[in-house]
Amino acid sequence: KDVQKEREPHLYLSKEEVKEKIQSYNSSVTDKLKMTLNSNGIYTGFIKVQMELCRPITVQSSQSQGRCARSNNETAFYLPEGCVNTLHISSTNTVREVIEALLKKFFVADNPAKFALYKRCHKEDQVYTCKLSDREHPLYLRLVAGPRTEMLSFVLREHETGEVMWEAFSIPELQNFLRILDKEENDQLQILKNRYAAYRGKLEEALRGVLKPG
Repeated sequence: KDVQKEREPHLYLSKEEVKEKIQSYNSSVTDKLKMTLNSNGIYTGFIKVQMELCRPITVQSSQSQGRCARSNNETAFYLPEGCVNTLHISSTNTVREVIEALLKKFFVADNPAKFALYKRCHKEDQVYTCKLSDREHPLYLRLVAGPRTEMLSFVLREHETGEVMWEAFSIPELQNFLRILDKEENDQLQILKNRYAAYRGKLEEALRGVLKPG
């Protein structure tokens, strides 16, 4: 029942109950990101989503920062770690719509099916992360949990490796990923060579000191 209540909040909360929860929520807000209840019973508000992407994303842009590989008008690059985005959404917006809005905000050309939205909860000094279904409503979860992100936060990730639909990637995207992997491999190889070269130099210097006459 609790799971179904998360997925279909309008079937379980009356307009008066929503109004009371919003008033309680707004009284606890510290960053001015309050919720608003409309006359039709739909409410709007803000959620923050942390981007935890391990693989590069593809954007339709000619300029990008960070490690990148270019293909026509698209650029594949890694999103900076810890990037947090704030979205203004309504209580009717689903997880799938939130993912699409995030990608659109970043001009990401990747298929939304490659990504999943997770909720991260803190209970009894433990952290739990759970993938949300496409039908769930993030703003409802935010309302019920309250504004404190340490109690509930949202995270955008790729699907697990075993769940990746590689056929959803275009040929240019896959080629970009290979170029980035090649560059990373070469960079790591050079770092390793430099480390061993420095180590060898110290050993040779120590050996010369030992063999030095006198």
